[in-house]
Amino acid sequence: MDPIRLSRTPYRDKVYACWMGKNIGGTLGGPWECKRYPHGFTFYEPTPEKSAPNDDLDLQLVWLKMLEDEGVDPSVRTFAEYWSRYATRYPPNEYGFFMRNFERGLRPPVAGCFENYFVDEMGSPIRSEIWACLHPADPQAAARMAWKDSAIDHSGGEGMNGELFWAAVESAAFVETDPMTLIRIGLNMIPLSSHLARSVREAVWCHENGVSWGEARERIVSRFATVQPCNAVPNAAFIVIGWLYGTDYGDKLCKAVNCGYDTDCTGATLGSLLGILGGTAGIPAKWREPIGEQIVLCRFTGSFNSPKTVEELTQRTVALAERVAAEKGTIEFGAETVLPADIRSRLFRNAAARRALQQDPHVGTELVDGEEVRLHYGGEPVLRPDVEKELWVTAGEQREPAVELEVPGGWTCIRTGPSAFRVRASGEIADRNTLTVRLNGKRAAFTILGPGEAKGYAAGMNVPRCPTCRARAGSCECP
Repeated sequence: MDPIRLSRTPYRDKVYACWMGKNIGGTLGGPWECKRYPHGFTFYEPTPEKSAPNDDLDLQLVWLKMLEDEGVDPSVRTFAEYWSRYATRYPPNEYGFFMRNFERGLRPPVAGCFENYFVDEMGSPIRSEIWACLHPADPQAAARMAWKDSAIDHSGGEGMNGELFWAAVESAAFVETDPMTLIRIGLNMIPLSSHLARSVREAVWCHENGVSWGEARERIVSRFATVQPCNAVPNAAFIVIGWLYGTDYGDKLCKAVNCGYDTDCTGATLGSLLGILGGTAGIPAKWREPIGEQIVLCRFTGSFNSPKTVEELTQRTVALAERVAAEKGTIEFGAETVLPADIRSRLFRNAAARRALQQDPHVGTELVDGEEVRLHYGGEPVLRPDVEKELWVTAGEQREPAVELEVPGGWTCIRTGPSAFRVRASGEIADRNTLTVRLNGKRAAFTILGPGEAKGYAAGMNVPRCPTCRARAGSCECP
């Protein structure tokens, strides 16, 4: 199969415009985040002097460092490690609950969903651009990486569907410009029955059937919105509304933001997409000049060699994309773009995305000499007194590796297969317990919780914050 060849100069320009658009849209929407009523903006309000700090971008800078350090196809366990180093102070919603689980000994993807009310939020759809930029014209590859990313804190939720959708749309946008084709490519990567897919289709239906912008917004609110303004389901539709109903660059961004709800995320995601589609020439100077080139970090982002400007971020992104292309062999960069005759068919391919979504979310993943070892909990990662629990292990591509399982003293462990066991304990069970998997002379330790550590968490309530700096309690740097 002939590779897809992309011209380096237009590709680089689109990457730059993607990151610039991220800053523009995030800065436009930032002051109005979580307001669940419609707005009427036509420009920044207030007009900024520099770009606003935005977790939408910062968390992708963490992944940039991870990819530079660890290679371009890291394990989901590596994602968790870098999050715990550089994003541990983030307190809100899904971010805080991933770290709560991680510190209790759980590992992704189960650490991204257990006792986490916020798996349907926007925290991972806003991290899609880096996968699109590293996998241009390869939507299923971008979606596969988006699964790894979203498994950290949105495992099995609509936030995961949102990141796969937008990563695929943005990846395809490097070579395809038709909005409806792009939307269909994104929808092809996620379950037909997902709420996010249905909300996107509703936005498209409204546009195709002459429903006004305002009525389309109200239909999404009444049919898909929740009490949580950052829920990914309605906000994905708001991005589509801005994209389809807007008349030009600024009007598209403003229409998305004017829908309300998670306005920094809707603005930033659409800004990135428009940047990929139109390049720097498509961004009017009046939108670019107030925010400049500087990248302004959030106060909760850890310290590392993060890019200081959009130009530096672009250079480092392009360098990684060259590494990705060299490893894949299906995409290459050259002096000019050469697309095969079956390019649209290739863009719609989704086998990698489907395989990713078919993975068990009720799993803890550890790395042993670079190989993933996974403990399958068969549901919640909890053992209750006198209730036998089925556990099994997979490793790398092996579905039934020959393993041993060591359990705490006093527990019973009955082997039911080469890598499957029934575990049982009577009486009081400790809050946190270690299960050790032995594989080829190597060990991987996993945590299983007792009932005292699994009492649930009130829906909509966040993890505690430091009263002084408002970072996640226990992770801040206050004296």
